[in-house]
Amino acid sequence: MTRAMAIGSRTAGSMAFAALALMTALAPAPAFAEKIKNPVAVFSGLDKITGRTTSFDVYIDETVQFGALQVTPKVCYSRDESEPQKISGFIEVDEITLDRKIRRIFTGWMFAASPGLNAVDHPIYDVWLTDCKQSSDVPAPEETKVNGQ
Repeated sequence: MTRAMAIGSRTAGSMAFAALALMTALAPAPAFAEKIKNPVAVFSGLDKITGRTTSFDVYIDETVQFGALQVTPKVCYSRDESEPQKISGFIEVDEITLDRKIRRIFTGWMFAASPGLNAVDHPIYDVWLTDCKQSSDVPAPEETKVNGQ
């Protein structure tokens, strides 16, 4: 290869790289939908003894008991309906032990698309997040009464 050919191929390569960089810079960025904060988290629970699976709604910051577990969602996010759903929630799960003590067994994020990623590790019950929604057929918890009224 002659020196002129080597310089010409470097110049062509540099121009191709520059063109690719320019196209990448001018390409529209992918749109990411904002997270929607929902007041209700939907869970499924499995009783490993009976094999029964139950679906239940829980309002944010409400605690619901499933077997010996107490499930409290702190936040539940979804996406706009025009976007692929990415359901996620920050959840706390406590176990009521046989001597009636409450022991935290899970605190963290659950993802509906990957229920096994952050699973509740319990010998009898499994609980996982399945959905988030804006309303529920279950009545909302009563507001705390002010001044005992």
